[in-house]
Amino acid sequence: MSGADIPLKRTTIKLPDALDAKLRHEAERQGRTISDLTREAIEAHVGGRGRRTLLSANAGRSGRHDVARRIEEILTKELGRSRSS
Repeated sequence: MSGADIPLKRTTIKLPDALDAKLRHEAERQGRTISDLTREAIEAHVGGRGRRTLLSANAGRSGRHDVARRIEEILTKELGRSRSS
């Protein structure tokens, strides 16, 4: 969702460092803005404009073209990271 079609109000939120890092990583991974992801999360939590969002839309879209060739390397790296966290 883009805010271009409706007036937007700026607000400030405070996040723990770990959550901020996750948000920034996810925004980069999806090629979206932090504001866009934050609005979507808030709408999902407190209700939005009655519009349903397909949570799986663009789920596999990383912006990288070599994921299929590097899947073993990526999984090993990600699984190792989650085990050590």
